[in-house]
Amino acid sequence: MEAYPLDVEQKMKRFFDWLSEKDRRRYAAVEAAKLGHDGVEYVSRVLRCDPKTIWQGLKDLEEPQDAAAGRVRKKGGPEAS
Repeated sequence: MEAYPLDVEQKMKRFFDWLSEKDRRRYAAVEAAKLGHDGVEYVSRVLRCDPKTIWQGLKDLEEPQDAAAGRVRKKGGPEAS
């Protein structure tokens, strides 16, 4: 697996930080899926997130519908609808 250039990694991290929790999980999962073998570990390091988060995102993306549609949790607070 080939790593992304440093400037791309920095942009990925900046974008990741702007997303909601569920969108972060799914974005990380899409990036990991693009990379194939070892993608989860690499993306986890780049985005500084738990690999379990990425695995959950991959599961989310297998669902036919968005189970969390309309729900966005605010940072540091309980779920908001």
